[in-house]
Amino acid sequence: MELDPKRLLTLALIAEHGGIAPAARALGTTPSAVSQQLSRLEQDLGLPLVDRGASSVRLTVAGRLLAGFGERVERALADAAHELVAYTEQAAGPVSIGLPLAAVPEVAATALPWLAEHHPGIEPRLVEAYTDDGLPALRVGDLDILLVADDRETAIPVPPGLHSFVVFEGLYRIVVPASWPTPTSPADLDGRPWVGAPAGSARVRAFGRFAAKHGITPSVEHLAVHQMTTRAMVSAQLGAALLPEYIAATTPGATLCDLEVAGTYLVRMFRRRLTDRSVPAVEAAASAFYDAMLVGAERYSDSPQAPRPVHIVHPQDPSQTASSRPRPPVRGGSTNPD
Repeated sequence: MELDPKRLLTLALIAEHGGIAPAARALGTTPSAVSQQLSRLEQDLGLPLVDRGASSVRLTVAGRLLAGFGERVERALADAAHELVAYTEQAAGPVSIGLPLAAVPEVAATALPWLAEHHPGIEPRLVEAYTDDGLPALRVGDLDILLVADDRETAIPVPPGLHSFVVFEGLYRIVVPASWPTPTSPADLDGRPWVGAPAGSARVRAFGRFAAKHGITPSVEHLAVHQMTTRAMVSAQLGAALLPEYIAATTPGATLCDLEVAGTYLVRMFRRRLTDRSVPAVEAAASAFYDAMLVGAERYSDSPQAPRPVHIVHPQDPSQTASSRPRPPVRGGSTNPD
């Protein structure tokens, strides 16, 4: 038995308004059209749904039963229309996304076209930003979303008014110029040139642990603000470096060392705790950038440079307990934030 939802809706309106003529007025059609819909429904079922012998329209037991289902269909359609209108109307407007230089080409190339197709009302604005300048901008509302690189062992506390979750967690690796002998222990790297990172960055914190544990002192320490600059300096044979594995493994003219580095590298997404009309647009943009990072992780995992498969997980943010952890917008992955 196949029931036509339009005919169930017609039956529900007959019951609600007490007759065929008032139901027709509610539908904006003629009583004849309503009668035809009712007759076809009765033919489909082989059951009378209206007592036509009464002076007024009265539904039979079967008619009342089906009218109840028609009311449910009507409510479901109304709810769907309401949610759709709310979503499409509010997922619009400007959204400012702060992200490191290295993340711009890959993430933006994936996220921005998706937003343009699915949320044309959103106006994404990309801003090159890092932890020191990005978090204050996020707190005052100059940014809506911020991607930052962090270190699990020394993670940045979440400032008041913000929340954070991890979108990617991976290993650190040591990479050396290909012209060097392959080190067999950390001691082989003592007194050699290194490519360092800015004070307070995730890379400098991780290197500090590694150097302290193994007693390593660089003979020369070059400074690279961006991870891609670090990669270029290693390729130019200037020194060794500590990098996230997915960057270290794809550094040309370099050797990936099989030396253990304690701790893990994080990519975290920060957002403000707000409930105003900008939230749906921010949520949509966050989801798009979250998926774009996953695309980057999958692309890297499939590349011949990947030393091992990338496992896509939803790690717990350092600031959260299991019960208070915010749900990610879509799913986790990786890209190249500094």
